[in-house]
Amino acid sequence: MENQEQEVLYSDISGDDYRKPQEIESMCMNCQANGITKLLLTRIPHYKEVILMSFHCTECGFSNNEIQSGGKIQEQGVRLEVVVKNNRDLSRQVVKSDYAHISIPELDLEIPQFSQKGEITTVEGILTRTITALGQDQPVRLHMEPEAYKTIKGYIEKIEEVLEMKKEFRLILEDPSGNSFIENPLAPATDPALKSKNFIRSKAQDHALGLYTAEEVETQEEHDARVQKEGEPVALTEEQLKEEVLHFDTNCPECNAPATTNMKMTNIPFFKEVVIMATVCDACGNKTNEVKSGAGIEKMGKKITLKVEDPSDLNRDILKSETCSIAISELEFEMGGMALGGRFTTVEGLLENMQEQIEKNSIWGAGDATAPDVQDRMAQFKEKFNLIKSGEEPFTLILDDPAGNSYLQNLYAPDPDPNMLIEEYERTFDQNEDLGLNDMKTENYQES
Repeated sequence: MENQEQEVLYSDISGDDYRKPQEIESMCMNCQANGITKLLLTRIPHYKEVILMSFHCTECGFSNNEIQSGGKIQEQGVRLEVVVKNNRDLSRQVVKSDYAHISIPELDLEIPQFSQKGEITTVEGILTRTITALGQDQPVRLHMEPEAYKTIKGYIEKIEEVLEMKKEFRLILEDPSGNSFIENPLAPATDPALKSKNFIRSKAQDHALGLYTAEEVETQEEHDARVQKEGEPVALTEEQLKEEVLHFDTNCPECNAPATTNMKMTNIPFFKEVVIMATVCDACGNKTNEVKSGAGIEKMGKKITLKVEDPSDLNRDILKSETCSIAISELEFEMGGMALGGRFTTVEGLLENMQEQIEKNSIWGAGDATAPDVQDRMAQFKEKFNLIKSGEEPFTLILDDPAGNSYLQNLYAPDPDPNMLIEEYERTFDQNEDLGLNDMKTENYQES
């Protein structure tokens, strides 16, 4: 029935809303007897949906715990680097998928992909598990391989010194699936010790994740039949393209059901042409919209600073590209461009989108899964954010777009806006690298 409340599959971790895990009888891989697997679908604060699995065999006592992502493989991989300086950093939560590669350069330690199952742990837990694995066969090595015993014993002592925080170190986690996570204890403020960077997967990484294009899986006969069936595409003129609403098939980002995306080109006064895309899923009702620049990347990056002093400023039109980060200095809050994607809305609408994204990731209301100091800071942040969103408190909105494809409405156009500052700047090497410009050759490209 349409009026029935939709069942919540992934609920937040909370002592107030405890959900009993599902129990499934399954075979023990150690003794082949029947054991019990427990499944719990939950949402980790500041992260996303996960499936926790626990197996125990009453016959032989064998047990196994692991974690799998409850969502889809992300569009880009993620590289996380954290500098561990104190005991609080050792207790940072770490969600590691099967595809994650972990390294600690100061210890020459590497944990390759697929060498361990996905798990929820801490930085300290990763090092402790490494010590346990290395020390497991030490009694045998003492008699059989004394030299190897001494080498591994020295390495274990080196890890133990790090656990005592005698020196700081870096932990680097790289996950092509994009489904790994390291806790930010300062959320919603930016964590200076944690760096996060998304990257485009290589073809080999796509294949390792089981991702193949249609051209890679179809046979030559299927390819020939498809080309013959499709025939020559009909080319649209530039004027027809501006008036036409184009449609193409896609999959819903929430439930992965087949859906249709509508796309149209439009022109924003005093700015440029943009492409607006909207998707509605008939299966789950999810709605998404995204905006992309119809032109290329600008020669200079652009930083827009707006002082919102009157509630009318909340009605300004705003175009935020997917490369544009958002900051509100009064809240000490920053949000990367990929978090919201491209949006064409108003300042008030953008604040609504930000709040939806924050609540979706359980940044507040996370129950007893959040540390008390973090929970108090979240409550203060939420109260101040609501005052800003309602126009009761002035604030400064900063849009920083390295691609230069973002726009904020000037109410005094074509004259300068006294409350808005637009700065153009030279991009850094890392920003050009993220935009794929460092390896792009636009002149004499026919040369090797």
